[in-house]
Amino acid sequence: MKAKIFLFGLLVSTMTMVGQTTGTTDSKPETWYFKLGGSYFVQTAATEFPTVSGALPNTDVYAANGSTLVSRETNHGSFGEGFRTGLNVGYRFSPRLGVEMGFNYFTGKDKTMVETVNKLAGAGPTFATGTAEGKITAFDLAPAIVLFLGETHGFEPYTKVGVIVPIVGDLTIETNRTYTNPLGTTNTYSKDVVLPNPTVGFMAALGTSYKLGKNISLFAELEYRNFTVHGKTKETKKYTENGVDKLNTTTSFRDGSYSSNHVNYVEQINTTSNTKVTNSAGFDKDKATDDISSYVGISGLGLTFGLKYSL
Repeated sequence: MKAKIFLFGLLVSTMTMVGQTTGTTDSKPETWYFKLGGSYFVQTAATEFPTVSGALPNTDVYAANGSTLVSRETNHGSFGEGFRTGLNVGYRFSPRLGVEMGFNYFTGKDKTMVETVNKLAGAGPTFATGTAEGKITAFDLAPAIVLFLGETHGFEPYTKVGVIVPIVGDLTIETNRTYTNPLGTTNTYSKDVVLPNPTVGFMAALGTSYKLGKNISLFAELEYRNFTVHGKTKETKKYTENGVDKLNTTTSFRDGSYSSNHVNYVEQINTTSNTKVTNSAGFDKDKATDDISSYVGISGLGLTFGLKYSL
């Protein structure tokens, strides 16, 4: 719905600016041009985060006994918030119509996915407090069609619509927990990397350039982007206890097996899947664990500034 509202607003703005620029003299169009810019995106269309190693995406606070839940809050948001740098190569077929290909690198803002305070986690008794934070990084291609609305007093507004094709990227989840019992305190840290399945997203932008010279212009764009991805695999790249590497070691808090460090995401788990949930008797700890694939939203509204060079 938000995407439709944005597109309707973009269409209205386009019609308005076309009307304002009617009657202006079109300058000779460039053939090729290059744009280099930086952006910051704020999140839109917040959704509930997926589970993290079986933990629901909540902030849970427990009482002193560790078993009485005092408060619970659902963690939600979009991984579309963050910084982006990009290079766009464009070609104008006419004074009004052109195409662009964007090459973009995006690094998202850390998002708290799971948080637990003073949960009873074992004998002793042992209490656990910690957070799991996720962050998206990605390189994508963004082909788009550009409609130029005519140049007036050095300003040339335009609109563009296109798709986003992620090439490489991942969701990195860093989890810090503190386990406390009468024997002492153990601080654990894990780094999980989720690789995605292929996907395609949508983008639309409204912008303008301003000529500084014959070939150099400033440009600014307001851009909406939206797509979802779902996990393909997850691997624990790092796990430490009090700073000591315990990735492949059996400890009080994890078994360190191959299955604990590797996950294959599937659409369904059943009695033949390699999971303790539905096939505990046939579970093989020397193989990757099967788990239900989770979706994450990457949507945002961003403002881009940069330089444009026209041939």
